[in-house]
Amino acid sequence: MERLPGGRALSAATPEYLAAEESPLGLVCLRERAVAGDPGAVATEITLDHQFLMSSANTASERALAERALAMHAGADLAVLVGGLGLGYTAHAVLASPCVARLEVVEYLAPVIGWLRTGRLPLSGALTRDARLAVVQGDVYARLAGAPTEPWDLILIDVDHSPEEPLGRESESFYRESGLARARRHLAPSGVFGVWSYAESPRFADALARVFAEVRVENVRFENRILGEQETNWLFFARG
Repeated sequence: MERLPGGRALSAATPEYLAAEESPLGLVCLRERAVAGDPGAVATEITLDHQFLMSSANTASERALAERALAMHAGADLAVLVGGLGLGYTAHAVLASPCVARLEVVEYLAPVIGWLRTGRLPLSGALTRDARLAVVQGDVYARLAGAPTEPWDLILIDVDHSPEEPLGRESESFYRESGLARARRHLAPSGVFGVWSYAESPRFADALARVFAEVRVENVRFENRILGEQETNWLFFARG
């Protein structure tokens, strides 16, 4: 999160909209709001088609997706593919590791990439200064459904709300056994596959278990600083 400069005021209840652009999935908005109970703190948020997507006030699970996958792999000189840039917290956690040689982030929403490159996201500076990072506009699900062009040590997906609640119908097949089998071909032999979800999904865990030799389902509990309540997100990891 950021802090308000002197003299600027924001409401916790009513966000201030900074940018809005159309996309194939609907209107994408960048906004800020004050964080209740933390004077001067500012949360940056992204919404899609008037649905809340993410907030810089709550990033524990996005960071954990990267940190736990890196710990699970425990290798060095890693090539990492991340599906979904968002506010950049998963990418930032990947780049915090000296074991990562390069990171490619595939983001479907062109406005989000533009906000990164023009310095409008809280982590814009840290991310754009890191020479290991490449951000490309595209559909990570289509990429993983296609023929592999190179092996990845880690593939991390943080795009949809959950396997049962995708942002678009185009990604539904990714969460099935056939889609996961296609995605698995893009992993190096010791590679780790990780997926973020706001909710549990036994069906998705079962599909992973039919494709991979090892599957881990882990939760991340945190206090939602905007809502003032405890929440749980879910991480799915697989390899082999």
